Amino acid sequence: MSADDKKFGYDRIPYLVIFDDNSAYRDTYGGPGEIVALESYLLRPRGVESDTVIVFMHPIGGGAYLPMMNGLARAGHHVIYCGSRYRGVDSALIMEKVVQDLGACVRDARERLGYRKVVLAGWSGGGSLSLFYQQQAQHPTVTAPPAGGTPDLTQLDLIPADAIMILAAHVSRHGTMTEWLDASILDESNPDIRDPELDLYSPKNPNQPPYTEEFVERYRAAQIARNRRITAWVKAQLEYLRGSGREFEERAFVVHGTMADPRWLDPAIDPNDRVPGRCYLGDPRIVNNSPVGLARFSTLRSWLSQWSYDDANGDGLKCAADLEIPALVIGNSADDACTPSHTNRLYEAVGHPDKTLYVVQGATHYYAGPDQRPKLDEAIGVVTSWLAERGFAGRL
Repeated sequence: MSADDKKFGYDRIPYLVIFDDNSAYRDTYGGPGEIVALESYLLRPRGVESDTVIVFMHPIGGGAYLPMMNGLARAGHHVIYCGSRYRGVDSALIMEKVVQDLGACVRDARERLGYRKVVLAGWSGGGSLSLFYQQQAQHPTVTAPPAGGTPDLTQLDLIPADAIMILAAHVSRHGTMTEWLDASILDESNPDIRDPELDLYSPKNPNQPPYTEEFVERYRAAQIARNRRITAWVKAQLEYLRGSGREFEERAFVVHGTMADPRWLDPAIDPNDRVPGRCYLGDPRIVNNSPVGLARFSTLRSWLSQWSYDDANGDGLKCAADLEIPALVIGNSADDACTPSHTNRLYEAVGHPDKTLYVVQGATHYYAGPDQRPKLDEAIGVVTSWLAERGFAGRL
């Protein structure tokens, strides 16, 4: 059906997905240590029976009320939004455990709720998560997170999805954070010690937008180098703890300056319709050292699993290459978080021959605001048609 067809009322049904956790230590707060309880919502259109459900999960986001999820339900789709165990806090997040969480949600959708077909929908940071999940569900290879421990994904009997949609997504959490990392910071214990020629937010920096190609290349190399310096320190700390007989102890630390992407100041870099001088969290000059910046607070094991440029397994591009199911990739042309290079790289990386790319012109990251409603309807129309063409319309 098209976005102009009948709109449905729907019921929002909250429920829990609960399973045992055999981790050697706790990394989330609240509840019995031996179980995981995932807060989930089923958005069920009234009067519409279906054998297909669209499943969303984000590593930390609580997106059950975002315009896309509500709009899909109004268009007659059954939708599940399942929160991971790390809902709202990623300081100790282990991506492999989030894959385990998504696996529990998919299994519950099939075995308890009775859906025969599952379509993964990866929104924003959920894109690389969904791709990582599907890769491991098809042919599991990851036996432990990068720092060791559980889970062993090869032992979880993950259920592969039947199709996947990558919506307003970036290539990975570690790749994105590295592209946003403040390359000027030289001392992790003191963010005021900087390379002045790499400080994007200093008016004294001789390099000002529009940036030269040489400057951008130097900046990107410095971002990767900083990520690798932090990773080297993390590995040394873990080795020290293990050598001291404290295998399960952790270290918490702060990463200063994680919102300094030249794209936000120079619209000619990875151009689209975004507003220059802004990022999806506001003024990047302020957000660069605010509490909400990516990777601001971290732990050793989480860094390796979630943020390490070289060690993290949840790489959307590598995982997309292994896809054995149809894939839809939707980008938004006014998105200031997931820019065209991310959308295009994900589409090009998809290894399955049935892949579709669509860009919603003028759409922002969240489709937020009255002026974005036509953009949202357009995106939902694309999703609806794409699913119907592949036998996933799901209406019985």
